[in-house]
Amino acid sequence: MTEGPDRAGRAVEAVWRTQSARVVGALARFTGDLALAEDVAQEALAEALATWPTKGVPAEPAGWLLTVGRRRAVDAFRRRSARDERYAALARELDEATPGPDALFDPDAVDDDVLALMFTACHPVLSPEARVALTLRVVGGLTSEEVAAAFLVPVPTVQARITRAKKTLAAAQVPFAVPGPDERAARLGSVLSVVYVVFTEGSSATGGDAWIRTDLASEALRLARSLARLAPEPEPLGLLALLELTAARFPARLDQDGHPVLLEDQDRRRWDRDAIRRGRAALRAAAGVGRGLGPYGLQAAIAECHAVAPSVTETDWDRIVVLYEALGRVAPSPIVELNRAVAVAMASGPAAGLRIVDGLAAEASLARSHLLPAVRGELLTRLDRRAEARGSYLEAAERCGNGAERAVLEAKAARLA
Repeated sequence: MTEGPDRAGRAVEAVWRTQSARVVGALARFTGDLALAEDVAQEALAEALATWPTKGVPAEPAGWLLTVGRRRAVDAFRRRSARDERYAALARELDEATPGPDALFDPDAVDDDVLALMFTACHPVLSPEARVALTLRVVGGLTSEEVAAAFLVPVPTVQARITRAKKTLAAAQVPFAVPGPDERAARLGSVLSVVYVVFTEGSSATGGDAWIRTDLASEALRLARSLARLAPEPEPLGLLALLELTAARFPARLDQDGHPVLLEDQDRRRWDRDAIRRGRAALRAAAGVGRGLGPYGLQAAIAECHAVAPSVTETDWDRIVVLYEALGRVAPSPIVELNRAVAVAMASGPAAGLRIVDGLAAEASLARSHLLPAVRGELLTRLDRRAEARGSYLEAAERCGNGAERAVLEAKAARLA
């Protein structure tokens, strides 16, 4: 039964987006080579696009991709066998085993496959940019074009990062496996960091004209849910809680014309209550399995304070100040201190917050950020120091790389002219 190119193409896209991690993970376990696994999975994808429109979508699409990918992997080992007897022996071994897709999609192994895929793609031997690109490609199932569009970089740049990442993993002989208990704790932070970076770029885009990139944020949420399911530990659960509670506000963060709506002006009736329930449940789980919340859990607890408050003025700002103080102890950074300044200003008045902000003026990491002058402008406005506030807003607008956020800052400055 023919499907037609459009329907078959949609089927291929849907299967790849939801099953690519399982397919690549199973092939990586089968071959012991992540780069080869990703390559043969892409070849299987191309073959699906060529054959499904005329032959129909198979009953088990993911199994079909896995079978084709396995066959291509054996062919690759046979080609290499002319240069190296080790590959000839491996090709014979793989060919003789010829496990079916059900064997490779072993329920007892598939979760470890996906988790191993995350740990491998986020290995510390790779640069942060390469980790993000490789994770979105092999775990998230995004194309190079989609990754490039998400981070506003040229497609060749993304392709080069992915290629270098694969070569680096091979040169470093990084095994495709879930790290042991001793190494796992240290490596988990790298995986969480990648997911967090992807979500942050989606929820507050640093460039372009869109303030929110829901496609990118949704991809990070999907990865966080998988990670929390596969590794139900305090920080993966804390990260999931943070992402759910933050994403819950997305429906109210843009008006009908697509312009940004700040927290104090948002219609909280539009917040996603299901996401809030999921986030709070994940936060409770994080608190229940560890000896206290880590950095992501503390940020989730702050997000929960906002999620349950009827309004900005009725928010428990004193608790948020305490949570930021705790976060500053376990994960100190100028951004955490800047956020604490905002909370202090809400709890104790703008003058108290401004003293903290002015103390951060010499921080090198904030020298080019628009966030410091933006917060300073807000506090100066509340103190009725209008000329200084306007100057801070204009400075923030000049530094801001996002068009939508820049327009908000320029509008605030204009109101003070």
